[in-house]
Amino acid sequence: MKSLFNFSALLLLLFIGVSCSSNDDNSSPSPIIVTFNATLSGASEVPANASTATGTATLSYNKTTKIFTVTVTYSGLTPTMGHIHMGAAGTNGPVIFPFSSLASPISYTSTALTAAQETDLMANNYYVNLHSEAFSGGEIRGQLVTANPAGSPAGGGGGGGGY
Repeated sequence: MKSLFNFSALLLLLFIGVSCSSNDDNSSPSPIIVTFNATLSGASEVPANASTATGTATLSYNKTTKIFTVTVTYSGLTPTMGHIHMGAAGTNGPVIFPFSSLASPISYTSTALTAAQETDLMANNYYVNLHSEAFSGGEIRGQLVTANPAGSPAGGGGGGGGY
């Protein structure tokens, strides 16, 4: 009887150990990523200009960490300044995120956004602006717009669409 009790206790301990050692429940959800795209041109500047320079920007915003990364590529200009401004399409606004490097492709990672900054980003109220010696007020500009404000799980594909 004593050996049956010992065997049962050992079996119970083994079962507890095996069930607790595996953490395959995937209880932490994937971060939600919202993708924004912009096409940069002189025609989008306010006021518009006749620059033939072009560019694109892709911004990925992590709704969990509140941090975004943006990649900006361009051709046809030598930028003297570059940054992300706050402002709706057709309006000028203040610089919010200045780029420290201007070589194409520009890569920038933000600090965690405030609630107000997140609200402005999700409302498509940010734009990328590249300035040059010829166009000191801004040579090419593109509004950052999302086609999927709800976002997609990281690594889940789809999250943007073109602009």
